[in-house]
Amino acid sequence: MKYIEKLDDLLGLYGQPVGASLQKVSHILTPLYAKWIAASKFCVLTTTGPDGTDGSPRGDVGPVVQISDAQTLLMPDWRGNNRLDSLRNIVEDGRVSLMFMVTGSNEVVRVNGQAKLTTDTQLRAGFERKGTRPETVIVIKIAEVYIQCSRALLRSGLWDGSETQDLPTMGEIIAEASDGQAGGQEFDRSWPERAVKTLW
Repeated sequence: MKYIEKLDDLLGLYGQPVGASLQKVSHILTPLYAKWIAASKFCVLTTTGPDGTDGSPRGDVGPVVQISDAQTLLMPDWRGNNRLDSLRNIVEDGRVSLMFMVTGSNEVVRVNGQAKLTTDTQLRAGFERKGTRPETVIVIKIAEVYIQCSRALLRSGLWDGSETQDLPTMGEIIAEASDGQAGGQEFDRSWPERAVKTLW
């Protein structure tokens, strides 16, 4: 298999970027970018660190991030599995990318920037849910924000209502990956109730 290893070879395969694809980029949250992000309950947080990259789904009952100002987003780190992949990377590197989605919309908004973690008591208190506060808040300084066209979501039919059948369960996948040391039917049986009880 032949791979593209030179930038000139890559650029030779594609035309110049469309004007709007460059002009849509902002270095601050304009009012409409802010409105979009405030409507998003789900995003993917991508980080990079000494051991590689990590993509982490992030979701909340309301906006997935809080807008502090035109260049700052705040993201609570809610309960997870304590692998801390994203948080480790942020401490080590700080570069982040976020892809915000809104149910039913075929566009996405992307943010690139720098992140830091804080245990600031006041910030954590602002995210309190059912008496629980996040251990940390991710403070994201925006370098650029831009909207992505709808082609990828249109191709995938993500919101068309169809359901993929016969997927393996999480318990089955964990059992296979761990050679039966974890996961399995008991995991699948108990997980739905456990997940709801430990959202925050």
